[in-house]
Amino acid sequence: MTNPGRPGLARTERGWPWWAEALLLAAVAQEAGQEAYISAGGTVLSPEVALAVAGALSVALRYRHPAVALVCTVALAAGLGMVLPLLVVLFHLVAHGRLVVPFVAAAAALAGNALVQPPQSLWMSRSYGPLMPLGIVLALGLWASSRRRLEAALAARVEQLRVERELRAEQARLTERARIAAEMHDVLAHRLTVLALHTGALQRRADTLPAPVADRLALLRTTSTEALGDLRDVLGALRDTEGQPEQAAAGASRVPGLRELSALLDEARAAGQKIEADIEGDGHGLPAGRRLAVHRLVQEALTNARKHAPGAPVRVTVRYGPHETAVEVRNAPAPTGAEPPAALPTSGYGLLGLTERMSALGGTLEYGPARDGGWRITATLPAHSEPDAPTTGAT
Repeated sequence: MTNPGRPGLARTERGWPWWAEALLLAAVAQEAGQEAYISAGGTVLSPEVALAVAGALSVALRYRHPAVALVCTVALAAGLGMVLPLLVVLFHLVAHGRLVVPFVAAAAALAGNALVQPPQSLWMSRSYGPLMPLGIVLALGLWASSRRRLEAALAARVEQLRVERELRAEQARLTERARIAAEMHDVLAHRLTVLALHTGALQRRADTLPAPVADRLALLRTTSTEALGDLRDVLGALRDTEGQPEQAAAGASRVPGLRELSALLDEARAAGQKIEADIEGDGHGLPAGRRLAVHRLVQEALTNARKHAPGAPVRVTVRYGPHETAVEVRNAPAPTGAEPPAALPTSGYGLLGLTERMSALGGTLEYGPARDGGWRITATLPAHSEPDAPTTGAT
């Protein structure tokens, strides 16, 4: 009986090395040959010696063909009184859970030996015969079999505990994600809905408002509605039970492409930002996750420029290449005399989250002050490479 993945005599189930197996076969063959040589009256080239050596070497078949090895060694023990090869095969069978067949084979060998010639033993005196070594080997085989079963049971228990621990950790993770999703829904969804409803009500009276105010109301209405859609996608990703929130988020709504990126720039211009865009390629060949990463990068960069350098011109450069996508967003310093930026609350995870997102996709992100005193964010993203180790952006 061989162990999968360990063919032939290279290694047994318990890690038995090939050289030890070779030594065992040599010892068994030598002992059997010597006994046959003595029985044949000192003749080397005799049928007894040839049969003894061949029967002893059949011990090697106990892994792949145990029945053949058992028949050969039983015949050798019954006919020539050589029990050592039989002892090796019996121990192997009993140690691997075969109980009935080895005992029957031992009885057959003893009976055959008693009929053919007086009982002999390679280990004990003729008065005892092979009974004692057979009993010892069978007892050792039973002990080895029980030990193997105990080890298998312990290994199965360890594996069961590992699976249970992973399931508990996964359940705790899903529970926490569901709690976060519920909290976000109760807080953010409510406030965004109130904002969308109030801006919608004001839009119905847009004819009584100045044009700039009406335009800003329309922008607020559009932004709040889209924010609700984005929040719905995030909540769907958090509630995903398959452990693949990124795929759930990508499937929850359309993934941003070139048209959505242009719409993002138009919204920023409508909000008063001065933006110069240079987009080469369309990015339709990129996987959904990479297109989404480009969109989020430009979105975060425009938000930062609007918050920290109001009124400063912004240049957005996107290059969709066959092997990688390069993105650069650069804003100039805030104009002299411009109104200082309002103290808006921040999450503190914008650039950090972008860095982690790019690293997870195998890309890099760098950001920091530009030479003209403004701010510069650059990123490179491979088209289809595997994720690399996380890299930190420059500060």
